Amino acid sequence: MAEERAATGASAASVAVQQTPTAAEKQLQLRRQELDYWKRNAMRLRSRNRLTGLVIGGFVLGLFGYTIFSVKQEKILEELDDEAKIHILRGPRTGANS
Repeated sequence: MAEERAATGASAASVAVQQTPTAAEKQLQLRRQELDYWKRNAMRLRSRNRLTGLVIGGFVLGLFGYTIFSVKQEKILEELDDEAKIHILRGPRTGANS
């Protein structure tokens, strides 16, 4: 009887050891779960990435356009300032000096 109990206890211990997964098995299981998650949510993630890309691209293009527009305005203002300086140096137009 004692031998049977010892044999039964030994087999129960080996079954318990087999049921607990090793670190490699746990890592493999987690990797499979992550892969399933990415497969299930791939379309949603792609659409979010596209939307984010469009928003960032729109911001960059808007900033670029604003910068170009403001530089053009500065050139126009500089030209107006130059013309104003010329008119100030010439003095007022009257019948005597025209």
